[in-house]
Amino acid sequence: MENWIAEFMEQFGYIGIFLLIALENVFPPIPSEVILTFGGFMTTYTNMTVVGVIIAATLGSVLGAVILYGAGYILNVDRLEAIIDKWGKYLRLKKEDIRKADAWFDKYGYWTVLFCRMIPLIRSLISIPAGMAKMKFGLFLLFTTIGTLIWNIILVSVGAAVGGSWEKIVEFMDVYSNIAYAVIGAGIVIFLIWFIRRWKKAS
Repeated sequence: MENWIAEFMEQFGYIGIFLLIALENVFPPIPSEVILTFGGFMTTYTNMTVVGVIIAATLGSVLGAVILYGAGYILNVDRLEAIIDKWGKYLRLKKEDIRKADAWFDKYGYWTVLFCRMIPLIRSLISIPAGMAKMKFGLFLLFTTIGTLIWNIILVSVGAAVGGSWEKIVEFMDVYSNIAYAVIGAGIVIFLIWFIRRWKKAS
């Protein structure tokens, strides 16, 4: 996949970066680390600039985030509550659980969006609960853009600085990603344990 990404970016330049990053946000398995660091490297042997790559990547990332926000907005809390009314007894969930989660996101959601934009996989998916919580769109865009800019500036700048050694940065980011995935996996396991215990008590 890395070779295909590199060839696509070399062929289409800024537009290629914009499209790939937008797709990466909607389809997280595409590695933004490769796109951004290679984009930084491209500034060392093409007429592309670090600022230009960062702008293209940020616009693409925000577009992808808006698409997922819209998906979450359509699948809103009211629809979830309707699903819980019908299937909640099998899932051991109540509408109150949804309301509590929604209230938590209303309270901490903006900062969650900001910081999660710098965590692999989660950086894309966080837009869905933001839409479901009907987070104010202007503030969602602001915090999404800030978090995305930080992520993009770091990786593009590093890619430009290391030049041909950009793949070593990707290897380092793979380690970071694996740690993030491990933490996410542990969180899922903890949730499942909590859910099973709750289900047993309810039984």
